[in-house]
Amino acid sequence: MKPVVSIIMGSTSDLPVMKKAADLLDEMQVPFEIHALSAHRTPKEVEHFATNARGCGIKVIIAAAGMAAHLPGVIASMTTLPVIGVPIKSSLEGLDALLAIVQMPPGIPVATVGIDAALNAGLLAVQIVAVGDENLQQRFADYKENLKSKIVKANEELEKIEYKYKTN
Repeated sequence: MKPVVSIIMGSTSDLPVMKKAADLLDEMQVPFEIHALSAHRTPKEVEHFATNARGCGIKVIIAAAGMAAHLPGVIASMTTLPVIGVPIKSSLEGLDALLAIVQMPPGIPVATVGIDAALNAGLLAVQIVAVGDENLQQRFADYKENLKSKIVKANEELEKIEYKYKTN
């Protein structure tokens, strides 16, 4: 089994957030890999990864970073693969990371999800990979249908709650 998605984080301290993407990819049966690479501490390793990812069969890269958050943009500058940035809440409530990732210069796009929103990054990666995989498209459709059924069930539970002035 060869990975088609790479989850890259600046350090293992980001793993509690990025675990949500890994769990989702695992649930969707999408082969993935996880690495810690730092744009500032291991720039040569980042370059090696980014320039070789496509040749290794990677189709999408999810890159997480906090504070200055250069990792997603640096990776995007070195590959033509789609890069999804996950801003990590580490300082300034994560706003610094969000702005660093979303404000890329023309020609170096990075799809950016919300602060600590690794689950959405995983879902976006699944959608991208599913473009060429009908079975994965169906698993994703089933996932979304399950989300819908959770809301329907929640409304059924809310109907049972009684208040003196509640009208539904």
